[in-house]
Amino acid sequence: MFKGRSVFAQLLDFVPYKHFEYLVDKSKANRWSTTLPAWSHFVCLAYAQITRREGLRDLVACLNSHRSRLYHVGIRHRVSRSTLADASERRDWQLFEALGQRLIEQALELFKSDAYPLGLQEPLYAMDSTVIDLCLKLFPWAEFKQTKAGVKAHTVIDLRGCIPVFLSITEARVNDLNLLGEIALPEHATVVLDRGYIDFARLHGLTQRKINFVVRSRGNLRHRVITEFDVDQTTGLRADQRITLTQPMSLKKYPDQLRRVEFYDDIHRTDLAFLTNRWDLSALTVANIYKQRWQIELFFKWLKQNLSIKHFFGNSINAVKSQIWIAVCVYLTTLIAHKSLKLDVSLRLFLHLVEVNMFEKMSITDMVKTAQSAEPDPALDSQIELI
Repeated sequence: MFKGRSVFAQLLDFVPYKHFEYLVDKSKANRWSTTLPAWSHFVCLAYAQITRREGLRDLVACLNSHRSRLYHVGIRHRVSRSTLADASERRDWQLFEALGQRLIEQALELFKSDAYPLGLQEPLYAMDSTVIDLCLKLFPWAEFKQTKAGVKAHTVIDLRGCIPVFLSITEARVNDLNLLGEIALPEHATVVLDRGYIDFARLHGLTQRKINFVVRSRGNLRHRVITEFDVDQTTGLRADQRITLTQPMSLKKYPDQLRRVEFYDDIHRTDLAFLTNRWDLSALTVANIYKQRWQIELFFKWLKQNLSIKHFFGNSINAVKSQIWIAVCVYLTTLIAHKSLKLDVSLRLFLHLVEVNMFEKMSITDMVKTAQSAEPDPALDSQIELI
């Protein structure tokens, strides 16, 4: 029998505690509370994320049911609803954002030796946003429709490991295009975008910064074909063209030539057209790059299904941003542990194993091996996984 530390404590070992305490001292994040310091606050909400608690009363009751075990993960006092609610309202969300940035650096370091998707020699990213719905009566500051409220998480992920390298949380009414100019990517990297990001001035800005893009084109794009290249239509390709824009305002915003690739999706029986500023790749590779955009959809789906970002423990914008960033920190910590320990299970299954064995005193690797000793379920094996 393993007589060491609990599974939860072992998972928290992958969070850089010393750096977190440095951030706490730098931001004076403990000035609001002496009974619930920042680390205890983080552990409480990390527990809420892993166990998918749906309310503050629910969270506090479950935490206190483990009171004798909480000391070993850094919670020294009995947790009360008022203390936890006050901490969520008053402790600056930027503390958890800074912790998230450090975890992003750790994750990128772990995945740096992995090959880029599709045999590319440069980093490949996907950018998109997702709306997190809120109750209008409880979150009036987040109103974006007459009867709805919500926030939007604008995200860029590194497709080499589904690592969120950029995250900005705004009110849901903020247009996705406003964030396109804020992303900082390395030169010669490629970012794949949906057609909601068609803004030729901003796309030309990416080109000027030596950042490549593949974006789905709108059907009403006005353009003139300069050169038509041969394509193998048995692969699904329909056209590979060098074009220039003809609408005066669009041409002013993007005066350079573009490459247009047309592809027939036989699964959905629809024609897709893509615009890119990359000329060195085959047309089929350009189409396959756009297929990689589905990974960011899986990322959003993974967060919403496996963590707690639908029920919030505070009604202020600070509480909402804190909880979302802690959810991202839990995702990154799980990803780092999964990669570091070379676990042969999906990320989703690993998180669920942690959930049901949080306070068991066994090593994480033994926990996974025990779970793998059962007969595999073919239906589960056929599901699409994020990692």
